[in-house]
Amino acid sequence: MSQPPESGRPPQLVRPGLWLFAPSRDSQGGSSWLLEAGAYGGTGDLLVDAPGFTEANLAMLRQRTAQVGPGTLVLTSREGHGRCRRLQEALGWSVLVQEQEAYLLPGVQGCTSFGHEHLLAPGVRLLWTPGPTPGACVLHVRAGELDGLFCGRLLVPTGPGVLAPLRTARTFHWPRQLTSVARLRAWLPAGSPDWIASGAGLGALRGDKLVRGGAVLLAQLDR
Repeated sequence: MSQPPESGRPPQLVRPGLWLFAPSRDSQGGSSWLLEAGAYGGTGDLLVDAPGFTEANLAMLRQRTAQVGPGTLVLTSREGHGRCRRLQEALGWSVLVQEQEAYLLPGVQGCTSFGHEHLLAPGVRLLWTPGPTPGACVLHVRAGELDGLFCGRLLVPTGPGVLAPLRTARTFHWPRQLTSVARLRAWLPAGSPDWIASGAGLGALRGDKLVRGGAVLLAQLDR
């Protein structure tokens, strides 16, 4: 019999329609985000990586499900899977994962996978960016006034307002990670994104949650 979830801390509203969840031990202290359907004009919320399986998080996600219907859990790397199956069972949301890591989710209902690129909704695209893990990916949302990139752990905070690829003991393939960063720059529209949300721990940002000037930051990584 599984243990009941911990109480946990509720997610934090970062900007209109965008929420940040408290770091989760199940994801090595990584960051999970929720983008409300109304923020990008979609029919369901987007949950980027699995937040902690806590009462506070479940209450918020169940409320969102009651308001707009089931959303989609997008997994940007195996380190963001957390307790994906328990979340899916509790909420009934669909799960989207890059095909290289779909085998890690046996028995997860409503799970689909994609290859190199995927169009999830108008203005919502995913790109396979292997390196941090074999099936790492990023999610770009450009709809209306919204222009943001959920970079997973392809880029991690290294200081206030700074993101960069970072080699760690858990890095799957460092040269491929650098190649993925270059491919990401070529894939994004000119001048995009306005901001970047990382799936790694955010402590190095010293209180900030999003990194502004995303397009400039990405261009500087090539210098």
